[in-house]
Amino acid sequence: MSTRLCADADEAVAGIRDGSTVLIGGFGMAGMPVTLIDALLAQGAGDLTVVSNNAGNGDTGLAALLAAGRVRKVICSFPRQADSYVFDELYRAGKTELEVVPQGNLAERIRAAGAGIGAFFCPTAVGTLLSEGKETREIDGRTYVLEYPIRGDVALIGAYRSDRMGNLVYRKTARNFGPVMATAATTVIAQVREIVETGELDPETVVTPGIYVDRVVQEVDRA
Repeated sequence: MSTRLCADADEAVAGIRDGSTVLIGGFGMAGMPVTLIDALLAQGAGDLTVVSNNAGNGDTGLAALLAAGRVRKVICSFPRQADSYVFDELYRAGKTELEVVPQGNLAERIRAAGAGIGAFFCPTAVGTLLSEGKETREIDGRTYVLEYPIRGDVALIGAYRSDRMGNLVYRKTARNFGPVMATAATTVIAQVREIVETGELDPETVVTPGIYVDRVVQEVDRA
């Protein structure tokens, strides 16, 4: 199926269902698809499992989705920071579940889903609370923990440019989790700063090929 260019973010997030697992790109606010998250908030889907590097910043974007009570569980590597007060309050009140995953493991579990890997062994978290209840194995004298892929029903990612076929170019740190998330979800939705004609992007700069991308929308200018 070819990439669909959406007229607005509401069209882009249409059809996301209650109970979905949603992969959300971003490293802090770098690469955070705020336009799509705002549209998801307006769309109304709830009981979501959100997979992201962190658990929201301030009271916008992912934090606003959390504050609205739409998120049942957060899977992330960095749940606490100075401005993650929305998630912190919800978690302490027992209103949101949390699964902490070391950052490298998080990226690799998502990548494994996209690569069709059934599971993998990793040394990170051995001997800590994060490995409790998980299978371990000694390989070449070192202990490893068995980890399973993280798949998404939907991925919301932010990129810099797209052509009309959905080929994506990222900008610096905003690249972060976007490329692996784009391979690991059933439906991939990208917000971009600019949409150009097919053939205008240098193929050597394309990180996410359009074959992975289902919908593209140009982000709202928040200035």
